[in-house]
Amino acid sequence: MFEIVKKKSLNPTVTQMEITAPRVARKAEPGQFVILRTDEQGERVPLTIADFDRERGTVTVIFQVVGSTTEKLNHLKEGDCLQDLVGPLGKATHTDGLKKVAVVGGGVGCAIAFPVAKKLHSLGCEVHAIVGFRNRDLVILEQEFAQNSAKLVRMSDDGSWGEQGLVTDALKALIESGETYDQVITIGPLVMMKFVCQLATQYGLKCIASMNPVMIDGTGMCGGCRLSVGGKTVFACVDGPEFDGALIDFDEAIARSAMYRGFERHRHDETCNLFAKEVE
Repeated sequence: MFEIVKKKSLNPTVTQMEITAPRVARKAEPGQFVILRTDEQGERVPLTIADFDRERGTVTVIFQVVGSTTEKLNHLKEGDCLQDLVGPLGKATHTDGLKKVAVVGGGVGCAIAFPVAKKLHSLGCEVHAIVGFRNRDLVILEQEFAQNSAKLVRMSDDGSWGEQGLVTDALKALIESGETYDQVITIGPLVMMKFVCQLATQYGLKCIASMNPVMIDGTGMCGGCRLSVGGKTVFACVDGPEFDGALIDFDEAIARSAMYRGFERHRHDETCNLFAKEVE
């Protein structure tokens, strides 16, 4: 039984759930994901493991309500159970031997960046976290990042939280102030990751990008997460989700991801209307 033991709203569109899944929690590592279904008729949806507690036997997921499945998931309450939950899947983030890392997260992607920062911090790595949001109302996990980073730089588009500007502005400022990094790890919107990777490459830094945002089915069968990396075709869910950012064809990935937005919006609205009728 995959019981929801804790549910918390992080902002108007993002929800955090802690779910009982002892076998998954026992093996989970940062960078990996689970596939879940809300009910017998539900679609399979991959969600990155935002945290885990081996002693409690729980895993935490954080999701943004964008389509029908996340809308259904968001209607579940503490004490409810998921139909299925499988994992951990995907390759864990490589953390061995890293002494100083910049972790750059944007929007809901910060939910994926956080466990990476936490693991690196626990290993004694000096973590500089750069996190960005459109505005203060959308901020998530601020305290958690602060507790697991030697330096936390807060950025917002409108200046209502931290400094006004882009995460790339903050990363460039740190590098030009003399900071050096073994690696830059970035997780967030595709456009953001594209420019973070370009900036890191410009300064001779290796940059790893999580392509979790393009995953759909999570098994490699649907082909929705197909990417070109170093001129080769790979699948984010089975070959990643993390890749060398200098080798990713971001323009191709951005164009392909836009194909599903209209469908997601339509399915989300249908589901919202269904729940509204049930309430009536």
